[in-house]
Amino acid sequence: MTQQHDDRPDFTPYDGPAGGWGSVKSLADIIPREQNVAVTSAELLRQNKPGGFACVSCAWAKPHPPHPAEFCENGAKATAWEITSQRVTPDFFRRHTLSELRTWSDYRLEEAGRLTHPMKYDPASDKYVVAPWEEAFAAIAARLKPLNPKSVVFYASGRASLETSYMWQLMARLYGNQNLPDSSNMCHESTSVGLKAAIGVPVGTTRIEDFDACDCILHFGQNVATNSPRMLHQLRSVHKRGAQIIVFNPLRERGLERFTDPQNPIEMATGKETPIATQYHQVKAGGDIAAMMGIAKYLLDHDAVDHDFVARHTHDYAPFAEKVRATAWDEIERESGLARAAIERAAAAYARSTATIAIYGMGLTQHVKGVDNVRMLVNLLLMRGNIGKPGAGPCPVRGHSNVQGQRTVGITEKTELAPVEKLREVYGFDAPTEKGLDTVEACRGIIDGTVKAFLSLGGNFARAVPETELVEDGWRRMDLSVQIATKLNRSHLLPAAGDTWLLPCLGRIEQDIQATGPQRVTVEDSTSVIHASLGKVEPASPHLLSEPAIVAGIASALLPANPAVPWDAWVGDYALVRDEIAKVFPDFFARFNERLAEEPHGFWKGNKAAGREFDTPSGRAEFMVPQELNATGFAAADGRYRLLTLRSNDQFNTTIYGYSDRFRGINGTRQVVLMNRDDIAASGLAAGQKVTLATDAGDNHDRRVGDLIVVEYDVPPGCIAAYYPECNPLIPLDHHAEESHVPAAKSVPVRIVA
Repeated sequence: MTQQHDDRPDFTPYDGPAGGWGSVKSLADIIPREQNVAVTSAELLRQNKPGGFACVSCAWAKPHPPHPAEFCENGAKATAWEITSQRVTPDFFRRHTLSELRTWSDYRLEEAGRLTHPMKYDPASDKYVVAPWEEAFAAIAARLKPLNPKSVVFYASGRASLETSYMWQLMARLYGNQNLPDSSNMCHESTSVGLKAAIGVPVGTTRIEDFDACDCILHFGQNVATNSPRMLHQLRSVHKRGAQIIVFNPLRERGLERFTDPQNPIEMATGKETPIATQYHQVKAGGDIAAMMGIAKYLLDHDAVDHDFVARHTHDYAPFAEKVRATAWDEIERESGLARAAIERAAAAYARSTATIAIYGMGLTQHVKGVDNVRMLVNLLLMRGNIGKPGAGPCPVRGHSNVQGQRTVGITEKTELAPVEKLREVYGFDAPTEKGLDTVEACRGIIDGTVKAFLSLGGNFARAVPETELVEDGWRRMDLSVQIATKLNRSHLLPAAGDTWLLPCLGRIEQDIQATGPQRVTVEDSTSVIHASLGKVEPASPHLLSEPAIVAGIASALLPANPAVPWDAWVGDYALVRDEIAKVFPDFFARFNERLAEEPHGFWKGNKAAGREFDTPSGRAEFMVPQELNATGFAAADGRYRLLTLRSNDQFNTTIYGYSDRFRGINGTRQVVLMNRDDIAASGLAAGQKVTLATDAGDNHDRRVGDLIVVEYDVPPGCIAAYYPECNPLIPLDHHAEESHVPAAKSVPVRIVA
């Protein structure tokens, strides 16, 4: 059974909780659809457990001991999606041109199944044709060797393992650049920049055990039921202990309202629900700094500041406090969209707490002032000493299952984050020190023609980025496109002017047999814990290579031989790669292989800020003085809306599992725009009407997305919401977070033009 877009979509509100029978029914649909029920069911029992495999979906932490079923609805969908019995064979490409496939939806492309053979694009027929692996490696190297290394991009998706990511960054630097954009550039780079400046580490300080010790959670801009559903177990426990969960989010998301645990027989039998949020504040998109300023103002006015912590461990508190006192409540209310009484109610609960975790997602990071958003949240934690003690600290929720880990092992465009000296010591070469291209800069280079080649380690780059139309046009002018993938997606259908290669790899859940036997890989979760992952499913095709083998194949053909870099030996035994990681990153990975054996449930890589050791210029945690309360980067104007792009319940990043956004009551379509009832009336529109959105960025570039159905929804006035990636063409490339360059997809200035 293949789901298709429905010409008669249904918008019946969903009354059920997150989890519960709704999740069970959703899995009862997708698992049989992928025609591999027995294998999928068996593998789900191994998911996120010691000796099993790390989920290929989100990066949320794994509890120890695990639940009997340590997977969520979306994680189970991801597993079924990867080990589907459906195949994209050479015969598939004989039947379909790339021009035809570009008319298919994202869902239909991936639903076609797993790629089975290495393929090269044939421009004469507009089709992919089979080519041997050795031919692919030689041809890719032949295209790369004459190019200026600075014109080549090595992109990495957040699913690639630590071992593969390490080899990927080493290949790029040996080749001569550090153009290493990755998924983090699109989502949590604001975290990496903001936390690094504030507390000296680019990641959160909390661990899953902290949820047992906190008595308050501040939750900003993160939809737990869609993006990290397993966290609902921790939130449920926190609520049942009587702790406060204070949510700031523009939309009312069901997973933040109530949850029925599918693993609790009594709850399932009785329909019992656990409330999640004790307070829910629908802040205006881009109004988070203002809301947090209001909380800070209350803390100052009621002397609810941990003065001892501030004096001992922080820097620049006085100018911050002065700014807070000088900020008027009417400005706070206007910019946040919240009443003073609501903000003070949240602040009073925070003031009473003794240990608070601050959870946040892209609702904070994907704004022009995204870095300020992160730093303002840290300001609140610092005011009450909520860093470096049990049950407290910042908890950014990462997306892809190893996107944080890739950065740990060198996937970065920034020299200050790269182990330049260690690379010289271990491998005898001078790594590049010129800053590489991040995602926005790579897009700019593709558009203006300065990027000549793009190698992609997974992902769907062209579909995920802003300025979609210009990026796709520029893609076709490049000399080389190399896509390492498990399934077909839009980026694979954009042939370069020179060579285009589609290289299929093993998935994480599949057996990876190399010279020394079965191999396991490792990933890092959102809480900095390193986990081993072992695949056991029969590979989708005997013609697949592992990701490390593909990286080694390209590198061996491209680079001069270096005795210190034995690519073939590394492919034969991934433990050797982990030994290399331990040499280059000893602070995090000393005794890497030994620790995996000693701590099968995962080991924590450590975090200085969690011990109140702040690696900042002052040696203390740094307060930041916000200059603006509006994080959007644009002013209010008549007819201008703040567009939030968001994911559906049937989606993970650009992967679309179906057309059911159950929690929002949207079924059969993704072509919608969610609007406040009063805004619909004021605009002279009606629910069910089709409209076109146009970007209102003032740059004279016409960006439009049409045929969007108006859906009445509970969103703040002046804000509208629509799906990602369908509305990515509306995001200007220059509309990004200051400092971090994260696309500001949670507050795009748009108008309704038809």
